[in-house]
Amino acid sequence: MSTDMRSPVRYGTSSNQNKDDIFCWRDFLKLSCQPLSDVLPLWPSSPVDLRQAVLDYSKNTKFLYLMLTEAILESLELMDITNNENENDEFREFKDGSQLIVVNCYPACPEPDLTLGLPPHSDYGLLTLLLQDEVQGLQIQYEGRWVTVEPLPDSLVVNIGDHLEIFSNGKYRSLIHRVLVNPSKSRISIASLHSLPFNSVVQPSPKLINEDNPRRYLDTDFASFLDYSSSSESKRKSFLESRKFT
Repeated sequence: MSTDMRSPVRYGTSSNQNKDDIFCWRDFLKLSCQPLSDVLPLWPSSPVDLRQAVLDYSKNTKFLYLMLTEAILESLELMDITNNENENDEFREFKDGSQLIVVNCYPACPEPDLTLGLPPHSDYGLLTLLLQDEVQGLQIQYEGRWVTVEPLPDSLVVNIGDHLEIFSNGKYRSLIHRVLVNPSKSRISIASLHSLPFNSVVQPSPKLINEDNPRRYLDTDFASFLDYSSSSESKRKSFLESRKFT
């Protein structure tokens, strides 16, 4: 168990155990997937098949993430996926980026109206691929109201993160969401979070900035996010809001 948000392996209960006034109603296990040769020996060795299961799952979700990334870059007119040899700089950086597997357990809660599994937030990163069980809990903010995302068997939920909104200069919007808890059932979810390498600077693509679409976001990096998460400002607005030009 660690409160260090940079730790490659973390078990905990809340978003920021150093600063949160009220802890979330959940248990989580976070496993960094890069560089694999360094982090794999740090992953839990019990149960005995955990490492192999996470390794297989991370490889398959990474493959899907790259397919989605190609489609997104094509939609932004930054890549032509019909040309197999056209692997541009943006795609190479996305391809070599970070991946974090987060396993969440939201226990049954006797008083669900008094707490949340996760408070409203948007994901830090480019894309999150989320696998839910059959228990409801995930809600997204849509037109000022909360909408429950019904679990569909054998499906993944794809969330747009802050980095993709910044990179696309606002053409893609990150998703505000939260997690409710259930009075009688526990809920399990597995999130695969994908972004640029931790030491990369995230900025709007220069190819998307022009006179009609001026730059709307500041440059950012992982260190800036950690500093912001530990500050008192994070209680008043989101990290993404802090990156926008006023």
